[in-house]
Amino acid sequence: MKIAIVTPAAAGSHAGNRHTAQRWAAMLRMAGHKVVVATEWDAKPTDVLFALHARRSHASVLRYHQAYPDGKLVVVLTGTDLYRDIRYDAAAQLSLKLAQRLVVLQDEGLKELPGQLRAKTRVIYQSARVMTRATLPGKLFRICILGHLREEKDPFRAALALKLIPSDEKIELVHLGKALSPALAAQAQIRMVHDSRYRWLGGLPHWRALRWLGRSHLMVISSRLEGGANAIAEAVCAGVPVLASAIPGNIGMLGAGYPGYYPPGDEKTLARLLTKAMRHQAYYQSLKRGITARRHLFRPQNEQASLTRLLREFA
Repeated sequence: MKIAIVTPAAAGSHAGNRHTAQRWAAMLRMAGHKVVVATEWDAKPTDVLFALHARRSHASVLRYHQAYPDGKLVVVLTGTDLYRDIRYDAAAQLSLKLAQRLVVLQDEGLKELPGQLRAKTRVIYQSARVMTRATLPGKLFRICILGHLREEKDPFRAALALKLIPSDEKIELVHLGKALSPALAAQAQIRMVHDSRYRWLGGLPHWRALRWLGRSHLMVISSRLEGGANAIAEAVCAGVPVLASAIPGNIGMLGAGYPGYYPPGDEKTLARLLTKAMRHQAYYQSLKRGITARRHLFRPQNEQASLTRLLREFA
């Protein structure tokens, strides 16, 4: 098949949507398909169009539907789609209607869709290949954050929690990700000045970010909304426990019974959990068992099999 994947994240972007598009393109090429990845559909004939982001890729969705009213159109729903845009935005809502198939990245996402749309929706968990071996620092407890500085990520919640932990605790917070506004970059710089335990390293190449992940005892994902964070898949596959905001996108990735959730925006509870993970081995091991139980969901062969099943529905 000829397959086009459109994503609003441009080539070279570290955005999760771009990583998803590139990973799916590689998997589909391995299966013998011809695949192009672009920010917009170029109107060239294609058998299947995957559109990542119902709102931001709507122009490509609409053009493809007009050119091929019965064409094989798959719309992949991001966190901002599921938990914001499809409730209010007419373009996002129309993308859902025009799609022959919808994809969500974790099973809690199905609950956000009206019943008439669930029948054409498939769940595809994102996979991760993490080759780096964990080399943990011996003299301190390291926490990492993998995520750009943007409002949806609630980027400084862990830094606020760190301020509530006594300064003599041997702990550090390493934040990896680009600042998507000068104001957020300035905030990160100020926080480093006021607390030397917080280190913002900016946007690093993916392989270097994964190396930092492997050298961390714990990862925090503090987002206000997520469609299905690839950072969680990477942490799970690296064997790094996660403390996560209790939002549907995170629960869909880690499971309802996972012991590492805190209420969104609640740095006091997050600080307690960070301290508990650092001081109490029994709790830390319960987090390790929790991610081990979910690791099978994020294997590359499972993601590739899900894509293959989806394409077979169009045969």
